[in-house]
Amino acid sequence: MSECTHVAELPRPEPVPSDRTCGECLAVGSHPVQLRMCLECGHVACCDSSPYRHATAHHEKSGHPVMRSFEPGEIWRWCFVDGSIV
Repeated sequence: MSECTHVAELPRPEPVPSDRTCGECLAVGSHPVQLRMCLECGHVACCDSSPYRHATAHHEKSGHPVMRSFEPGEIWRWCFVDGSIV
């Protein structure tokens, strides 16, 4: 795993999750696939395998660079800016 400058800039401690699932998916009647959490603000959204790709949409709208898996037992993080696992 590589380090990026965005990881060092993340708030500590990690933000509180905004929800337990992807609220945007629920609002449009879709089923979220693989949840992600923004490490800047705690927004929980679905991954790119979901029809609406809400985690990526959140990054594009907010500019928040790093998210982590919000799935039980997974600890990896992704930097949208660098396009890599961090």
